[in-house]
Amino acid sequence: MKAIVAIARREAAAYFAGPIGWICLVLFALLAGMFFSIMLVGYASQASQMGNMGQDENVTEMLLQGLFGNLSVIALLMMPALTMGLIAADRRERSVELLLTSPVSSAQIVLGKFLGALGFATVMVLTTLYVPVALALMGEPDPGVFYASYGGFVVLMAVFVSIGLFTSSVTENQLVALALGFSINLSVWIMGWLGQMVPAGAVKSVVEHLSMLSHFEQLSKGVVHTNDVVYFVTVIGFFLFATTQRVEALRWR
Repeated sequence: MKAIVAIARREAAAYFAGPIGWICLVLFALLAGMFFSIMLVGYASQASQMGNMGQDENVTEMLLQGLFGNLSVIALLMMPALTMGLIAADRRERSVELLLTSPVSSAQIVLGKFLGALGFATVMVLTTLYVPVALALMGEPDPGVFYASYGGFVVLMAVFVSIGLFTSSVTENQLVALALGFSINLSVWIMGWLGQMVPAGAVKSVVEHLSMLSHFEQLSKGVVHTNDVVYFVTVIGFFLFATTQRVEALRWR
């Protein structure tokens, strides 16, 4: 456990020591503020015309869900850049050999890097904590929706981190890892759109179930289903397992 924590701290600290981490953090915070401001102005304008300012359902539906819907696309684009060097950079610099020859298992290496990157991603999410404060001042929205939305978004970030960690383990070239990570993220994300074009039947059900977008939309609405939880746990577990096997293969080269 100490080895995992040490690796996680090293990876999280590395984001704050380099430009990429700060650029992504500031850019994410600015975009979140911009999206929230635009939606807030739109909501205030519509509410003043309809005379329903402060209604809980409207606050949650028009602001919170819309914000995380936009930020999920930003995360899809940004997370491959944050994860591309998790293992690829160590391989290029030959520092991965120090880890592989140390008394640390491949699973511990993978979990440490995963938790370090996820910790930084969580810091990015925490830059939006002004949103529930602002909405609470406007009305009394359901706190359960807040918890589900924020929790669901952190889980989504965990999925992107696990995918990026895997793509970073298959190559020494960070740009290749970036391209692979983005391709996988986008493929799983748009699968729900493809499901809408498939005729009703077993194939349509399978495609929709594999879509990350459909599962995330349920969580962002404050609806937590067992199949959504199982989906995200399975995806994260699969890519962490695949990464562990890849790191283990590097150990025996």
